Amino acid sequence: MAYKIIASQCTNCGACEFECPNQAISFNDTTYVIDPQKCTECEGDFEHPQCDTVCPVENTCVPA
Repeated sequence: MAYKIIASQCTNCGACEFECPNQAISFNDTTYVIDPQKCTECEGDFEHPQCDTVCPVENTCVPA
């Protein structure tokens, strides 16, 4: 399963993009998105998905 970013809540701060160990997060025209093919929910790298950990807005990065 992958995580997703709730676009309406995303502030476009970019913190998540640089924390993703799989480079699964990118900016597309208006907001950040997570590529579900690359997202591993940080399993094997971290105890909790880093996008959710660093996001300043609660419940913006959530399981898809």
